[in-house]
Amino acid sequence: MKTFNLIKITLVAAIAWMTNVTISAATLDNNLIYNAEEVNGVKVSETVYKMDGTTLTNYMKYNYKYNDNQQMTENMSQKWNSSKERWENDLCIRYIYDNKSVTTEYYKWDSKKKDFVLIPEMTVTMDK
Repeated sequence: MKTFNLIKITLVAAIAWMTNVTISAATLDNNLIYNAEEVNGVKVSETVYKMDGTTLTNYMKYNYKYNDNQQMTENMSQKWNSSKERWENDLCIRYIYDNKSVTTEYYKWDSKKKDFVLIPEMTVTMDK
């Protein structure tokens, strides 16, 4: 039963990640290079570079947070702003676990408020 729950949680995380990459990518033909950082066997961040000829340029960055059960609780993405030469917040996905379900909440960065704003129509709750 725990394996089935882990599969469902992993599936939700993978779908959320794929959605974010698809939304962020200008085309699907990009040459993307992934560099993950792990701490104690858990992926805590991933930087995505775009191959531009023979040069790698910053593209996207993902930061992950986990609870004590090593369940992902947050997936925050940032886009590279080449004109300002810095990472800028883009999307934050938060996972809320209880005994019966997993709720996935999507937040979009609001640069005027300088905070993530909930997108209620994208909130999904799945039974475990």
